[in-house]
Amino acid sequence: MTKVKVAGLSVSLDGFAAGIDQSLDRPLGLRGEELFQWFFPTRAFRQMLGKGDGETGLDDRFGQRAMEGFGAFILGRNMFGPIRGEWPDDQWKGWWGDNPPYHAPTFILTHYPRPSIEMLGGTTFHFVTGGIEEALQRARKAAGAKDIKIGGGADTVRQYIQAGHVDEIHLAFSPVALGQGEPLFSGIDLHALGYRTVEHVPTERATHIVLAK
Repeated sequence: MTKVKVAGLSVSLDGFAAGIDQSLDRPLGLRGEELFQWFFPTRAFRQMLGKGDGETGLDDRFGQRAMEGFGAFILGRNMFGPIRGEWPDDQWKGWWGDNPPYHAPTFILTHYPRPSIEMLGGTTFHFVTGGIEEALQRARKAAGAKDIKIGGGADTVRQYIQAGHVDEIHLAFSPVALGQGEPLFSGIDLHALGYRTVEHVPTERATHIVLAK
C-alpha cells in the first residue's frame, strides 16, 4: 500500500528546517547548510552530484532511504527555486540542473500556473495551483504502488502532517542551534496526531528519528 513519507528532513536543535533569507546563492537560507553536514559527505549525496565516491555507514543508509522507493514527490515552491510571485519566464528549471535527483513525477505547490517541465533522468516538474489535496491526489495517481515523498520545505511538511496525510516522518537532528529560520513544529502536536518513535539512531553528525502512526 502506498505510504506518504517525510524522509531525510534535517532539523536544528531548536526546531528549524532551514535558515532565513533564502536566495540564489543560499538555497538553504542563512546557515541552512549546517543542518546537512551529516548528509553532504555521504555516498547518497555524492551520487546526486554524479560522483562515485562518498562515505558509507549509518548516515549514508538514511540518506539512501530518503530517496529510494518513491514514485512521486511533492515540493513547496521554495524547494524548486528562489523566485517569488509570478514566474517572470520559463528559464528557471530548479536547483539541480538538467538532471534532478527525483527521477519521478514531482509536483510543485504554487499559486502561479506554469507548464510542466520534462527533465532528464525521468523527472517531470508539474506545477499545482489547487493546494495540497490536489497535489496529493495527482501524486497518488502518478506513484502507482510506490510511496510518495513530501520533500519540504517546512511549511509544506507542516500542512501535510496537520491534514493527517503523512504516515512516516524521518528527521535528522543536527547538533546546531540556528536561532532563527523556518520552524518545523509550530502548531503541531505529534503525540496527539498519533505518532510514535519507531527508530532512534545516533551518529557522529546527527540523530536520526523515525516517527510513524
